[in-house]
Amino acid sequence: MTITQIEKNLQKLFSDFNQETFIYDLLLAYGTPKASIARLQNGNLNLFKGPGVVNWKKKVLFKEVFGKELNLALTELKKQAVNDQRFVIVTDYHQLMAWDTKTLDTLDTEISNLPKHIDFFLPWAGMEKAQYAVENPADVKAAEKMARLYDEIKKDNPDTSPEFVHGLNVFLSRLLFCFFAEDTNIFKEGQFTGAIASHTQIDGSDLNSYLDRLFDALNTPKDHRKDLPHYLNDFPYVNGGLFRHKHPNPIFTRRSRQVIIDSGELDWSAINPDIFGSMIQAVITPEHRGARDALYLGS
Repeated sequence: MTITQIEKNLQKLFSDFNQETFIYDLLLAYGTPKASIARLQNGNLNLFKGPGVVNWKKKVLFKEVFGKELNLALTELKKQAVNDQRFVIVTDYHQLMAWDTKTLDTLDTEISNLPKHIDFFLPWAGMEKAQYAVENPADVKAAEKMARLYDEIKKDNPDTSPEFVHGLNVFLSRLLFCFFAEDTNIFKEGQFTGAIASHTQIDGSDLNSYLDRLFDALNTPKDHRKDLPHYLNDFPYVNGGLFRHKHPNPIFTRRSRQVIIDSGELDWSAINPDIFGSMIQAVITPEHRGARDALYLGS
């Protein structure tokens, strides 16, 4: 099946949208045989026996979600993807979130905009996403995550002044350090990402002020800290000046906060620290970006 045919199929799906058959129609749009869909609908291929969930080995783990934050539902459902399902999907039929278990990419979109993201589910049609073999895959994945974060931040912080750009450069440097630190025994394992996930609002409204306090704590030796709550005092002192100067952190939203959490789930110990500088330069310089936000690091 060609990508043009898939595009037509998706347009038809939304012109005749049906919640009850959505996941089956989506699979059909990407060329899944009708006979297989029939077996899935009658329960022969569905590993889950009950309404609202489709669990098809090596294909998809899908769940309807109502009255709950989709990002939390997706995080919970990821843990249940134990049958090599390629995609994990949650939706309330207004918004849709999906996770590619192979590339670790995440999709977050209004369900009506799904045709604009036709490439996300192309592996169902046997068209694998481009691989960037010229780079260390871990470095590429990290760079893609940072580029996505930068794009989300810029949408909500349109300031283009040199001062803001410099402050954002510093922020990204600090963020990269914290990701690396929690996977290399400088911080406790998952300490930074876990703190953001546990101690800040889901909508991201208080994340900048939380990071202000955290960065200040990282710049303060243990014996100079006064009245810090345990969750901040538990972080070590970081020498070297990275956190010395105060820079206003950007404003965050639910999406940018979630991208930070998702980025922290990468194994940063597998990423070459020497590429951090070029990673930041590639993120903030559009001409350094290639197709699908691939970044050419170290160039």
